[in-house]
Amino acid sequence: MTETQPTQADIPAEVAAPPVRPGMFLLELVPLPVADIDRAKDFYADRLGFNLDVDVQPAEGVRVVQLTPPGSACSITLTEGISSLDMPVGTLRGLHLVVSDIEAARATLVERGVDVEPVEDLGGVYYARFADPDGNTWTLQHMPWRA
Repeated sequence: MTETQPTQADIPAEVAAPPVRPGMFLLELVPLPVADIDRAKDFYADRLGFNLDVDVQPAEGVRVVQLTPPGSACSITLTEGISSLDMPVGTLRGLHLVVSDIEAARATLVERGVDVEPVEDLGGVYYARFADPDGNTWTLQHMPWRA
């Protein structure tokens, strides 16, 4: 039996991504350096509410976990055994999660046990910062004109 590559028609509509058109540069995956994949996976899925897309071990000593924030077209990946993605743990800084209601988003994360700093107004753009268990930092961002 010959194995064929899937086409867009083979992928369910709810997970199908839009086509990549000429001239586009789509940011869709950010590697995140963590010490313990299971701990990080639990934090991102359970505390932040990210969707678990992939958790595979395609080869001996290799693991790839991919999670996506609700509504986002960009995911994060947690990996081990892929030397090209090795970075010092906890060194990613300032990833932004854009939200429509920063107070509600912050309250939800605090309820889930995330230590989120108070909301700060920086000239009409609002921010609230937090870190994952490895020290990678994140920022909730609210721009009122985008609501």
